[in-house]
Order: sequence, then C-alpha cells, then structure tokens
Amino acid sequence: MNPAIAVENLTRTYGSLTAVDSVSFEVRPGEILGLIGPNGAGKTTCLSMATGLLHPDAGQVLVHGVDVWAEPLRAKELLGVLPDGLRTFDRLNGLELVTYSGLLRGLERDVVVPRATELVKVLGLWDAGTTLVADYSAGMRKKIHLACAMVHSPSILVLDEPFEAVDPISAQTIQAILRDYAAAGGTVVISSHVMATVQRLCDHVAI
Repeated sequence: MNPAIAVENLTRTYGSLTAVDSVSFEVRPGEILGLIGPNGAGKTTCLSMATGLLHPDAGQVLVHGVDVWAEPLRAKELLGVLPDGLRTFDRLNGLELVTYSGLLRGLERDVVVPRATELVKVLGLWDAGTTLVADYSAGMRKKIHLACAMVHSPSILVLDEPFEAVDPISAQTIQAILRDYAAAGGTVVISSHVMATVQRLCDHVAI
C-alpha cells in the first residue's frame, strides 16, 4: 500500500538554528501517527512544512503521490489542517464559520450546510447557537477549528496539538471522531504532549 503522506528529509533553519534536521517518515491510509517531543523540538515547524504552510529549506512532501510544493492546490485539496494558534474569522458563530470554511474550499452551499451542521452537532457545539466563536472557550475553539478542517472531507488530517486546552469529555469525543475517520480509510497525523492519549489513540509514534 502506498503511503498517504511521505515526508522526505525535511529541513528548516533560522540563521544558525536548525529547527528541523532531515526528518523523514511515512503514514499509510487508515493509520494515526503521533508526533511527540519536548517544546522547541520542531514539531510545529515540521507539520507546517508538511502541509504547505511553511517552505522548507530542503526536502519533499508527497500527499498520495502529489508534491505539496510542486502542486500545492492539488495537495491541499487532500489535506485538512489544524495549525497551532490558528487565527480565524471569529466574529461568526460556529455553524457560520464551518459553513464559510466549506465554501472557501469550493463546496456548494447545499453540500456544505448539512456537513457543517452534522459536524457542529457531533462535536457538541450545537447548543452554543448564535454565540460568536470569539466568545468560545479555548476547548470549544479547538473543536470548531477541527470541524473546519474536516468539512471538505479530506483524506488526510494534520492536527497540531488538537487536545490542548480541551476538557476530558471533549477529548474523548475528538478521539472517537478520529478513530472512526481512520477506520474509514482516512489518515491522521497529530502532535501532542498528552502521552496517555497518544498511547491510546495512535498506531505509531515518531519522536
């Protein structure tokens, strides 16, 4: 089986600091990979390069055989990304934000509205109603950003610290969603400091 995502010798430096040094790994369809390491180890930098958010100094990333940097539009259609510290249009309510994200992805409104509604309900945010995302708690924002990453039905999810500031019940909900997603053939890459969660959730771990 060909890898869903193949990272080959990714390297990024900032002046004299080497943030990521020739990192390589592969993840196959249906697998969940946990990327772990101490603060400052380069996890966020690595995932940013792997998803086309930050240009590497060297290396290559293939998403189902599509080069992220040679064909960025094709590659990003396959990716759902939850960056660390994501800033978004937080003067919308949750359903509006997820719907808008789907429309930005090119989905038709009659497709995106039912998907957005289902995601908001599954993630336990429906009762927030017309509350603006700006007024969400940190955990609620994490969940609504996950919904935005999933609304276009990507084949790969890349999630940077998806469980940070998330309460235990919400964390269980997210884990269940990710397990179901992987069981259906999707691929997940997460970074996390929550070692118990990584141990329960992930098929493989990269350190």
